[in-house]
Order: sequence, then C-alpha cells, then structure tokens
Amino acid sequence: MIAAITVGIGFLLHELAHKWLAVRYGCWAEFRSDSRMLIFMIVLSFFGFIFAAPGAVVIHGVIDRVKNGKISVVGPLTNVLLALLFWIVSFIVGGTIGDLFSYGFMINAWLGLFNMLPFWNFDGAKVFQWHKGIYAAVVGVASVLVFVSWA
Repeated sequence: MIAAITVGIGFLLHELAHKWLAVRYGCWAEFRSDSRMLIFMIVLSFFGFIFAAPGAVVIHGVIDRVKNGKISVVGPLTNVLLALLFWIVSFIVGGTIGDLFSYGFMINAWLGLFNMLPFWNFDGAKVFQWHKGIYAAVVGVASVLVFVSWA
C-alpha cells in the first residue's frame, strides 16, 4: 500500500509536469497507457524486477530540441523535488510515519534517476541531446539522493 501511494504520487506528478509544460508551449498533450508495458511490468515483477512504465504523456505540436529537452527534464525534476519534500517531512514527523515518508524519499529519488537514463525513449536521452550540463546536474543530484536514501 505504501509503495502504491508513493510510486503513484511520483508517477502521476512526473507525467503531469510533462503535460503542464508541453501545454504551456502550445502543444497538445495527453497521457496514454501502454498495455504492453503494463504486462511487461507485471511479468518482470515475478522475477524480482520492478519496472513501472504503464504509459506516458504523448505530445503533439511544434517543439524544437530545446523545448523537448525542457519538457523532458521537468518530469525527473519533479521526482527530485518530491524526494526532497518527502525527506524533509520524514525528519519533521519522525517515527513510523516518518519511515513512510522516508520510503517516498527513496522511491522518488530512484524515479528521478531512472528516468534520466540517456537512451531509448527515456527523458534522459532527450535532456542529454538538449543540454549535457543540465543532464549532468540532474543525474548528479538524483544520484546523491539515491545514495543518501540507502544510508
């Protein structure tokens, strides 16, 4: 239940951030589920791998490399900000509730880093093509957060 809530919040806000910025740039954007990826995710889970990508925001309109990079980076940045928020709240509330927020911290740090992979259709590939410095900064911050979440 905890995983469903924290992953759900991270996934939902990540995709909404993509949609929000795409619409701000005058594009049409909507979330589309991908049944094949959902089935793939379920099959992988039986082998101990958790890979959640049951869909994505599809964007139509005129966007250049810069706008595409910005639209792509806003999703992982949302996860990084959520990770920081969960982390701060975990210290404030402490105890068992704090542990739940710590889990949200870990999940969102991982989501932010995972989505910055620089290949296939991941956000990181588009960010890397746009601006290698911003790519390195986001990967660096997300990596530090993932490392801290293990400690």
